[in-house]
Amino acid sequence: MAASERLLPISYTPEGAVEISYNDLRSSPHLLAPSIEKGFGSQPDCLGIVVVKDLPQEYARYRERLLKLAYNFGTLKEDTREKYVDAKSKYSFGWSHGKEIMNGKPDTLKGSYYANPIVDKPKVFNDERTAFPEYYGENIWPAGDEQGVEGFEEAFKDLGKFIFGVGCQLAAACQPFALNELSNDTLPLQELIRTSQTTKARLLHYFPPSEQDIVQGPREDDPVDSWCGFHLDHSLLTGLCSAMFLRNNGGEPELVPSPSPKAGLYINTRGGKLTKVSIPVDCLAFQTGEALEIATGRKLLATPHCVRVVPTTDALNVSRETFALFMQPNINEQLSSVMTFGQFSRKVFEEHYEEP
Repeated sequence: MAASERLLPISYTPEGAVEISYNDLRSSPHLLAPSIEKGFGSQPDCLGIVVVKDLPQEYARYRERLLKLAYNFGTLKEDTREKYVDAKSKYSFGWSHGKEIMNGKPDTLKGSYYANPIVDKPKVFNDERTAFPEYYGENIWPAGDEQGVEGFEEAFKDLGKFIFGVGCQLAAACQPFALNELSNDTLPLQELIRTSQTTKARLLHYFPPSEQDIVQGPREDDPVDSWCGFHLDHSLLTGLCSAMFLRNNGGEPELVPSPSPKAGLYINTRGGKLTKVSIPVDCLAFQTGEALEIATGRKLLATPHCVRVVPTTDALNVSRETFALFMQPNINEQLSSVMTFGQFSRKVFEEHYEEP
């Protein structure tokens, strides 16, 4: 940093999440260290999330197109959706529903469509492909003539590549916090992401709450992680879109506000305070993953987070659509002097998925 340059001040969303401008991220990532430390660091009030504003206009178009397709795919007949299931990749490519273990039981409240928006077929040795099918499998796309999801592949890739580009720039802003070996002996954080063939995107369709739950209504003892259990991401960085809520009226879905101000993404701060965080529609958010925690020697930490549903009458027939991009290294890259990403991620999959 030149002597004449000053570190940029920290700004916040109304809920207390650190926000940075895309323009600053592009032009001066090295001046964002205070924002990175406050958003991703180890202080008790850190949320492990940073919101990026002032995005190019095409982002809004990419988001709307793909999230509506998430609804369309999630409402296809079950036997149609099941054509795109891939058990041999541990359900990490194509459609997955009820396969992930969350809070000790199969998660049936949401369905996911997984693909690598950067690489369709990773160029790796066969033994690597066999050892890590969850990363080095091939993308599975809905057939071009699958009614209701035409253009799915293009929309998935457009949004995924956009978020990937922003994420690479954010990784450059995180580099001052990396372990010495990620500055000298191995690739820096930005290059670990940019050159990786393991990038994975997850298009999520949260099914509407049941009529029985809505009739019963919210209760004081309802768990806050009712739609997606508390968890840590295991990526370096995770890019997140603002969720879209759609009501099924039997025809074209109706775009509606969140059914409850209490529903949505919740994060436990470093100090244990549960905080709801909203992502503005025209912004992206990025969360820290456990791999970044290892790669920075715990200077930047992952935070437990979940998604809450509140079964009010406004939630009748309302689904939640969103998109997450997990940016991570190739499996043979070192996260630290003693651990590769492959070694670390293997134990994570064993915890969350049963063998097919």
